[in-house]
Amino acid sequence: MKKLTPFLISSLLVFGAAACDVASKTSESAPANPNEAAQVPSAEATQAAQEDAQSELRRRQLNQDIRAREERNNVTGGDANRAKADLESEVRSKLEANIPNGQLTVNAEDNGTVTVGGTVNNQQQLSKIEPLAKEIKGVKSVVVNAKVAPPNS
Repeated sequence: MKKLTPFLISSLLVFGAAACDVASKTSESAPANPNEAAQVPSAEATQAAQEDAQSELRRRQLNQDIRAREERNNVTGGDANRAKADLESEVRSKLEANIPNGQLTVNAEDNGTVTVGGTVNNQQQLSKIEPLAKEIKGVKSVVVNAKVAPPNS
């Protein structure tokens, strides 16, 4: 048993390190800075994002995740002053569920201001960003630096 325990622990550490090595799917093609110049997504990238994010199952999962976070926040006191990472994550999930073929980044500040940058494929998607972001508890204002850039064909 004494020899088995270190083996199991080291196996878990190796597995965990390998799992953490894979980059997040949503941040893979998004610009690192929300104020960065707009980059036009390729047609293949847009199609792949649409197939993944527009699936009804994926949209339901993202919306359930947002509801669960809101419930946890309410249980812990319902404080509207949320951590920046929480706001960024929830707004990113909300936008991903409702604007699946956009390449958007989200940056939050301590005062509840959220800045959204990147690209979307049309004006309708661009106009959805602010109202969707404001649905998240703790978001006080939204700065939209995103641009309309249809995918390359």
